[in-house]
Amino acid sequence: MKNALRNGLILFMLSLAVVSCRDTNTETDDESAIREEMNLDADDKVEISEDGDKIKIETSEGDEIKIKKDDGEYKKKVDRADGTESKIKIDDGEVKVKTDN
Repeated sequence: MKNALRNGLILFMLSLAVVSCRDTNTETDDESAIREEMNLDADDKVEISEDGDKIKIETSEGDEIKIKKDDGEYKKKVDRADGTESKIKIDDGEVKVKTDN
């Protein structure tokens, strides 16, 4: 009985040590993939919607980037800190670009 109790306690302590040493980084794999793909800084904010169809990025320079997917159609809107805006729409392989100053 003593051996079983002692072995159980040792097993509990080892499992507790493994759990406490795990990586607790809150950034998801999707966010890290976006950061890597778009070369974003660590202080840039990335928000992904629950369904993954909307991405919002706020850069440290004040730029705001929104990417949206609707029924196979992709839209990207970039609002720059200097007041300029550009929109890109990709629908069935057709790319449309609109730039406002």
